[in-house]
Amino acid sequence: MPSLPPIVVFDLDGTLAETAGDLVGTLNAILAREGLPTLPLDRARDMIGAGAKALIQRGFEAAGEPIDDARLQTLFVDFLDHYGRHLSEHSYLFPGVEAALDTLSARGFLLAVCTNKVEAHAKQLLQEFGVAGRFAAICGRDTFPVYKPNPAHITLTVEQAKGDVSRAVMVGDSRADIDAAKAAGIPVIAVPFGYTDLPVEQLGPTRVIQHFDELVGAVDALVPAIAAA
Repeated sequence: MPSLPPIVVFDLDGTLAETAGDLVGTLNAILAREGLPTLPLDRARDMIGAGAKALIQRGFEAAGEPIDDARLQTLFVDFLDHYGRHLSEHSYLFPGVEAALDTLSARGFLLAVCTNKVEAHAKQLLQEFGVAGRFAAICGRDTFPVYKPNPAHITLTVEQAKGDVSRAVMVGDSRADIDAAKAAGIPVIAVPFGYTDLPVEQLGPTRVIQHFDELVGAVDALVPAIAAA
């Protein structure tokens, strides 16, 4: 029986795309509606990375306002509604992403997305960027019963894409990505230009790249001859 293909799994926010402007814009719309101070982008940018609920919680913490579970759930629904109407007003793919995806695909890799964004928004955003069709699976926070940093979020994404988990590489920007990949026994390449409260070098990724031009070489260094296996 032929072996399953190798696969590269990407986080979305802060990894494939700069999405902070629209995410923080939505957070600020919620905060303003609730009578709380809004946050400048440079202060709120590193609050992103663990999903919309965590972003709302962090926004309330910054304002010194308590939030209980019921209020959080209501605001989460409101956040998703607002954000779904403003997905790509200020968002864009990072330089080099499309070329890296093309090269990896040409070398025999499957590609997948594993994000803590809800699945519908992830698919819609990637469609608006014109790259959704390049991915064998696009899995979000609500695709499975678990989400990052639970390692099963990544392994289930690999399974849905019909890739080989023993020849998988994760690419991410945050503690959730790195911790989930390490727990799954999957090497993880970190980018330093995403959303994290600590420099990614301090979070223990397998490798760090500075630009997507370096991605293919980093994948090859982690899994030698992966595309030919």
